[in-house]
Amino acid sequence: MRLINFLMKNVNSKIEFYSRFSPSPMSIQQFLDFGRENACEKTAYMFLRKELAVRLANTLREVTLLPSSLLDQPALKRVQNWYIQSFEELLRFEDQRPESGHTLNDFLDTLNRIRDRHNDVVPTVAQGVIEYKDKFGFDPFISNNVQYFLDRFYTNRISFRMLMNQHTLLFGDATAHPKHIGGIDPACHVTEVVRDAYDTARMLCEQYYNMAPQLNVKEVNTKSSEKPVHVVYVPSHLFHMLFELFKNSMRATVELHENNSRGLPPVKALVTLGKEDLSIKISDLGGGVPLRKIERLFNYMYSTAPVPSLDSSQSAAPLAGFGYGLPISRLYARYFQGDLNLYSMEGVGTDAVIYLKALSSESFERLPVFNKSAWRHYQTGPEADDWSNPGSGPRDATKYKSNK
Repeated sequence: MRLINFLMKNVNSKIEFYSRFSPSPMSIQQFLDFGRENACEKTAYMFLRKELAVRLANTLREVTLLPSSLLDQPALKRVQNWYIQSFEELLRFEDQRPESGHTLNDFLDTLNRIRDRHNDVVPTVAQGVIEYKDKFGFDPFISNNVQYFLDRFYTNRISFRMLMNQHTLLFGDATAHPKHIGGIDPACHVTEVVRDAYDTARMLCEQYYNMAPQLNVKEVNTKSSEKPVHVVYVPSHLFHMLFELFKNSMRATVELHENNSRGLPPVKALVTLGKEDLSIKISDLGGGVPLRKIERLFNYMYSTAPVPSLDSSQSAAPLAGFGYGLPISRLYARYFQGDLNLYSMEGVGTDAVIYLKALSSESFERLPVFNKSAWRHYQTGPEADDWSNPGSGPRDATKYKSNK
């Protein structure tokens, strides 16, 4: 017992130490330059053994600021233990020099093991949040903190996996695409990714509804009207965003028009490249969403879905049933300084727009930092609304009569 307490005290002191450092954001261009020109495994090892520990420590410190009633949920305890275990495994390389191939191989194995351990982090956290809400109900203050935390937590996870994937694809046994630099495509054909995401979503839609809307694609390249739109980007990130948007558009379209004798209206995709932005708009005629519900679609605590099974033998789509597809997709867009917005007209349809940086040198990681500003966010209670609320005003006009 004394040994366990000593080890935990040592780990906690290391977490506190590494959390004092801010993460070092990298641009897509920096990822590309390193992988293409001077990919040195020893250099990568020296950077990652500290950087990964810093990013984990920042997250582990912030986790402790969540309400204990939320952290006590078994699913969240499990995730917290995964992160502590991964942090401990990284600490083993803290003082190991990379001169021997044995150290580098051990580091590769450790990264693969950590990545596999964290595969189910998103649905497991979602399960814990749903269990908490079922037990304690909905609290606006808790919801605000959960939203703030999970946006930062999942962004950190995206960045963590980005660093690990780049390393394992460049120096490990994993088979990368021959034209890619790690997970980055230096000439990502955007419309091809759009069609791939559509085809995958269409198959899923046809499985559920036995029908799916067609896709109309248009490209506008303001830099060179005769060339297709290419961008330096991570195709898997782009596919993830597009797949989620197509799923939503197809479901809305089919459910509104499945009995329409004229058939299903198509889903449209517009890909545009300007000087600063690469934009992708997915448009449907699926009936739209009321304005008051738009932001709820990005809120983790508003999901009313039942808790799905986490059985790995099932073939259900990732995140199915949790309602996390849109908020996670927006984090992927924002990760490299882009964004994802929804514009809806109730009764008509919805436009979803993904914004990406056109220049890879401007696509820097957007990373959460654990500091006093973050700490204050969790300590500050909700303030009184300084705008009138139509549901809280007096119903009796006589209350306004003078007492004189």
